[in-house]
This record gives sequence, C-alpha cells and structure tokens, in this order.
Amino acid sequence: MTRQSKLSILCILALATTVSAQWKEQLLYSFQGYPDGAIPVGSIVYDKQGNLYGATLSGGLRSCSAPGGGCGTVYELSPPVKKGDPWTETQVHLFQGRAFGDGSDPAGGLIMDAAGNLYGTTEYDGSGNCNLLGGVVGCGTVYELSPPAQPGGAWTETVLYNFQGGNDGYIPTGDLVFDKVGNLYGVTLFGGGRGTNCGDSLYPNCGTVFELSPPQTKGGGWTEKVLYSFSGLEPESIAGDGSEPNGGLVLDEAGNIYGTASRGGSMIPSCGGQGELSGCGATFELVPPKQNGSAWTENVLYRFEGALNDGAGPNGNLILAEGTLYGTTLSGGSGEFGIVYSLKPSKAKNQWVKTTLYSFGGGNNPGFPKGGLTVTRSGDVLGTASGGGATFAGAIFELMPPKPGGEWGLLDLYDFGQPPAAAHPIGELVSDGSNNFYGITQSGGTGQACDGGCGTVYEASP
Repeated sequence: MTRQSKLSILCILALATTVSAQWKEQLLYSFQGYPDGAIPVGSIVYDKQGNLYGATLSGGLRSCSAPGGGCGTVYELSPPVKKGDPWTETQVHLFQGRAFGDGSDPAGGLIMDAAGNLYGTTEYDGSGNCNLLGGVVGCGTVYELSPPAQPGGAWTETVLYNFQGGNDGYIPTGDLVFDKVGNLYGVTLFGGGRGTNCGDSLYPNCGTVFELSPPQTKGGGWTEKVLYSFSGLEPESIAGDGSEPNGGLVLDEAGNIYGTASRGGSMIPSCGGQGELSGCGATFELVPPKQNGSAWTENVLYRFEGALNDGAGPNGNLILAEGTLYGTTLSGGSGEFGIVYSLKPSKAKNQWVKTTLYSFGGGNNPGFPKGGLTVTRSGDVLGTASGGGATFAGAIFELMPPKPGGEWGLLDLYDFGQPPAAAHPIGELVSDGSNNFYGITQSGGTGQACDGGCGTVYEASP
C-alpha cells in the first residue's frame, strides 16, 4: 500500500490573488472528550460499506500515565440508513495505557489491509521503560485492530510491537505504510542511538525509520528492524541528515522509501529555537541494500532553508507521482505561512531539484497546511490549511494546472468557521468515489470538555 498516484503532473499554484468557489460542508460528528475521544489525528480510512475509521489523540479513558488528558481512541463512523439522519459513532478501541499492557496517545492516523484490519501507532505507553517527562510512561507501540467475527461484536487489539527506547527508537508518530509483501514501515520522533543536537534537549537522539515484518509462522510475533537512525545537526557540521522524522512515508516500485524530517538539515539561524540551531527540516530517501543484511543508504534530497526564501518544517505525507515528490511545509515561504513544493530527480546521481510551487499568504488566504495532499479521479489536487480563510479557522483548497504559459494559482473551496462549527482541519481528505470528501478538524464542534471544542469529522462536496 503506497501513496503513489498516476497523476501526469501534480501542480500547485501561485496567483497573486486567491479565487473563491465555496463548497458545502456538513459536520458529521462532534467529539465530546469523555467517554469518546478528543483531538482527531492523522489520516482516516474508508471501507467498502462506507464506514469511516480514525484515531483521536486524547479523550476516552483516564487510566494513562502519558500526557494528553485521556488515553485516546479509535472510532468508527457509520452512515445513516436514511439520508439526512445523523451518522453513528462507535468506539472501536479505547486505549488503556501501560498498566493494562496497552499504548496511549495515538499521534498518527490509520491504514487498512484487504481483510479490514486497522493499523496505527501510539506515542506513549506499552511495555517499554522510557523515562520521559519526569516519569516512566512507556516508549510507544504499533497496534493492529481486527474486526469482529459477527456484526456488533468487539474488535480485537493486538500490540504488534512495544518500543524499548534507546537504539530502537521511541515516540512513533505519523501514518504507517505497507509494502507489497505486507511489511509495515514507520518512524519514531526520537531515539535510535545517534545525534545529540536534534532540536529538543528533553529527548535524546534524533529518530528512526523502522520496518515491522509479519510472523513467519502461525502464532509468531512481528519483527522490528531499524532501517536508519538520524544524527541531526552535529556541532561540527553545517549540514545534517534531518531529525524528528514525522511519518507518512511513501514507497516507490523499487522499494525506496521517501519521507521528511521536521527538523535538522542545515544550520540556518532562522530555524533556531531556544538558542539552538535546530534546522528547518529535510526530505530524504532510503535505498534498500542489494544484499540481505546490509545497511540501507540514506540520501538527503533537500535541506529546507526557511524564512522568506524557502519552506520550513516539512509535514510528511508525501505524494509520489511519476518520479516526482510533492509535499507541504508548515511554515516559511514568502508569506511565512508554509509552502507547497516539488522535488524532481536531476541527471546528476542522487541529486534532486526542489521547486516552490505555491507560498501561502496571510490574512484571509489559506495558510499553515498540516495535512497531505489528495488526488481526485480527474487529476485535481485537494488539500487543507489549518489556518487562514474567512474566519482564520482554516480552509479546503484546490490546486489546478495552469494554462500553457500562465501562472499558478490557488482556488479556495471552503472556509471553516469558528467553534462550534468545525475548525482547523488536519490530515488528508478521503473520497468516497462520488465527489464527497471526508476529513477531520482538531477543534470546533459541540464538545464541552475541550477549550474551543474537541474536534470533528466532516463531509465536504461541491
């Protein structure tokens, strides 16, 4: 399961003004915090019956040692039998935390296999002995949720791997991805045993890319392998390999892995924090070894420079289209509200050419993209911005190819409102194949347990 697209050109845009063509939006569900979830995260998935599945960072049970206000949840939203009736929310899993042998605080979304099993990560808890934030909270987990044998039954959770900290990494985050033979790939924000200048002095080492391989025999366990450990910005260097990788990896047909690190890269003063030169982030490639057992090779495809000239803080969730990568950064660019960029391989070996396709502006224009891009059947590209719009609560935008010789531009499709309306979208838009798109917001809605609402799931359509 990769994020490849058959797009001939993925284009994103730079007109001086933003064109508005408002879509319709329907709020499908407002999270309440307790006993259901709060702050939905990552990607949602859509099954053949039209049900939506996703994760929330917090809410649910209060039995966790990790921060966040509740252990987090996995939820299902089922469409109504009669059009116009409300959708039904079901709690697929309430995370219980370390004391119950479970993870907590899922920070990434879900992926689904052909059998309907769900896979994701939790940032904290599990059986690992990581001493974080002044106490032992566990190092995070990778989990699987299997659907019930009979309708209405309980889902079954299996913890596929408990991170132990140190060399195997800790705090897994972002969406997982499958390869063709069923191996899972993901990242941890920290750990891995390499790097000390990683942009956050509270957490040692700069993160990992890992592989989880399914059991070779019935009843066996999954096997974890660290493919690469980041070293960040070492004091003696001016260019590093990145730090704090943030998930949403993509694989090409040859098995190369592409991803982003939110920090590290080059020592650029504009991307410092708390007296540190933490770097503006990087986009990287991992090349598998030619012989089994040999090391993977990392190539840094681009080091961001921040400020007005470039983006900073790449967001992960890359798209690979006909050999070209496309992604977003949370900040930087001419308006300092983030950019959309492309990376295309050059003729020179291991060198890629980066192009800024669109810089988000301020004011009522969309800005601060926090989710990946989505390609429609017709080849248009949709995305969400967590800020900007008519009420500064975020927007859905469309990226369309220009006419020959023309300039790029951005089409503002929908501006979110202030709570209790859905506000501040994050993650990718998911299509049901009928020109309806589904997404999440991290605030807004009717939930009273959270300041500004606990987040929502919404439907948007032309």
